[in-house]
Amino acid sequence: MAKKSILNKKSLTFLEKYLNNPAPTGYEWEGQKLWMNYLKPYVDEFITDTYGTAVGVINPKAKYKVVIEGHADEISWYVNYITDNGLIYVIRNGGSDHQIATSKRVNIHTKKGIVKGVFGWPAIHTRKGSKEQAPTLENICIDVGCNTKEEVLKLGVHVGCVITYPDEFFILNKDKFVCRALDNRMGGFMIAEVARLLKEHKDKLPFGLYITNSVQEEIGLRGAEMITHTIKPDVAIVTDVCHDTTTPMIEKKTQGETKIGDGPVISYAPAVQNRLRELLIDTAEKKKIPFQRMASSRMTGTDTDAFAYSNGGVASALISLPLRYMHTTVEMVHRDDVENVIKLIYESLLNIKEGETFSYFGK
Repeated sequence: MAKKSILNKKSLTFLEKYLNNPAPTGYEWEGQKLWMNYLKPYVDEFITDTYGTAVGVINPKAKYKVVIEGHADEISWYVNYITDNGLIYVIRNGGSDHQIATSKRVNIHTKKGIVKGVFGWPAIHTRKGSKEQAPTLENICIDVGCNTKEEVLKLGVHVGCVITYPDEFFILNKDKFVCRALDNRMGGFMIAEVARLLKEHKDKLPFGLYITNSVQEEIGLRGAEMITHTIKPDVAIVTDVCHDTTTPMIEKKTQGETKIGDGPVISYAPAVQNRLRELLIDTAEKKKIPFQRMASSRMTGTDTDAFAYSNGGVASALISLPLRYMHTTVEMVHRDDVENVIKLIYESLLNIKEGETFSYFGK
């Protein structure tokens, strides 16, 4: 007998729409509106802040507060310089990869709407084999079909316009989700699904739950840094992505071993509160949810760090979704892992008691 999926048709329709919508760092609000509209039946109220972080709240009057969090933004580019003959040079907005840019189509976002362009690249016939240049920020440029700078400006393109890739969602071999910006729109999707399950199962939580979709993670955890001071949580469970290290050219000795399809990844790091992490592991073991382990060094590099070190210290933990080809336009995750991250967060919330301090020194 096949196991019943916790993802239904409505949730998958939302996922596709949410992934396909562009939400570059600093310009997340249209995606946040889609997310809030989907979440609305499952929460009591919303909080939003000046820079666009959105929070759905269950039990807003409760004193003890638990956050589950993902981030809403995707990497992108900015128009940085327009040449006299109408070519556009760029700078990063987040960790955009110059090596994958060449020959990609792009959408330049302007007040007049989307302007299409392409990252051009010299033909192979014109490059000298042993001396050929690799793509760099200095030599990749966008062609929008103009011959002069004036033509480009007339299209509405100017320095500071943000640029995204148009690549959209599809499924490989029935159970691999592929799209740009799975990092970390999948996180926003998964925490929304947790809220849906709580509502459908009529679970009554003894605390306030803050389903948080933070902005500006890709440029330094900034959205989480802001919203944690607004919420002032007691506990934060963050979900982001981590690398599938089983693909070519990745060294497991330095990157560890994590793989899509093998379950959620639970992190060990100074920012991860040990007793909260053990609650996650105990939950996974009791509920027979497969999981993997990952060790970070000084930091997790995720919003976990922002929550942990805020407000005098917030008990925080990280559950990661293993992903292939991070910061490309073909990021890939396994459907089973998506479902198991949702299950692990959901079941862990049911094990958190009101007033729990997770203190190493007793109550």
